[in-house]
Parts: sequence; structure tokens; C-alpha cells
Amino acid sequence: MNLLPEKINDYVEKHSQPEPELLQKLNRETWQKVLVPRMLSGHLQGRVLSMLSKLIQPKNILEIGTYTGYSALCLAEGMREAGELHTIDINEELFDFQRKYFDESPFGKQIIQHLGNALEIISQLDKTFDLVFIDADKNNYPNYFELILPKLKKGSVILSDNVLWSGKVVEDLKEDDADTKALLYYNKLLNEHPKLETVILPIRDGLTISRVIG
Repeated sequence: MNLLPEKINDYVEKHSQPEPELLQKLNRETWQKVLVPRMLSGHLQGRVLSMLSKLIQPKNILEIGTYTGYSALCLAEGMREAGELHTIDINEELFDFQRKYFDESPFGKQIIQHLGNALEIISQLDKTFDLVFIDADKNNYPNYFELILPKLKKGSVILSDNVLWSGKVVEDLKEDDADTKALLYYNKLLNEHPKLETVILPIRDGLTISRVIG
């Protein structure tokens, strides 16, 4: 979902850094071959992720929800030379697709794929992270947050995708809508947490930037 009118969105993309050639190729193949291609971060959000990563210059990055690998490659653009990006996904069918593009990039040896339940895998990662991108099942956003917070230091940044959830966060909540309920709780949690400062950007389906301050 794009929250901006189409003409404005097109203007913004045309006046932002172009999509690198490898990501253009990944974008096209995702739309040709993979189910639900709208899950891809895409040009504008991808350049935002890249810019934020370049500003943060993270050594260790954690991504929860790989999909076809587009956002991982964007985040890797700002990673330090000796850094690592750990990305987690439960979809076994996309593992080789992701690896193909990771290996075509300059970051192939630095990107480590984890296949399985993110809640279990995060608990097993004995690392601290400078940058975390959460873009997996929305119902577990609060659970992911509780697991990653002890692995973050002061100044670390959490990026959370789809936090506006196609506008459902400002509509009447349906009784059986667990994802929207979880996101409402999660957005409130980030905004009020004493260890964070948080801002929501209305990019695509909503992107939250949360910085650890204590």
C-alpha cells in the first residue's frame, strides 16, 4: 500500500536515488515468479533503508523477515566492511532465490541466512545489533521486540515495517483481527517505551524508526 497519491509517489521516486541495477533485476523477478510481490520493499522504501543504514553504519544487522532479499541488500549497503547481516525467514522455498541475489552482490559473504521460527532463532543469536529491521508476521511484532531489546546497545536503531497496516490502525478494530490488534499494541509500546525515542514515517505502509536512548 502507498499512502501518497500516485503522482506524488512517482515524483518522489524520480527525485530520489535510482534503484541499483541488481535490485531492479530482483524486483522484476520477484514480480514475475513469487507470490504476493507487493511485500517487496521496492524502490522508495529500499532507498530509505539504504540511506538510514549508511547514516548508522552498523557492524551487525538483524532482519526479521527476508522475503526475496531486497531489503537485506538495501540495509547491507551501509554495513561496515567487517560487518554481518543476519536475516531470518520461515519460507524454505525462497532460500535459494535469496542466496542467488546475495551472492551476486558485494555482500554475499557477510549475509547469513537463518531458516525457521524467528522467535527461536533470535533467542539463539549471541550477538548485539546496531540495526534491526522487523518485517515478518505482524502478530509477533511485540514478541520480537522483547527478544531483541536485550541485544541492543545505546544508539542502536529498530526499523519496523507495515506499522500503518493499510490504514487499519485508525479504523474500528474487528474482533478477530489479531494482526491489527498486535500492531496497535506495538505502536503504543514503542512510542511510550522509556528506553526508546520513536517516529513513524508515512512511507508506503508505514515505517517506524526507534532509537535506543537508555
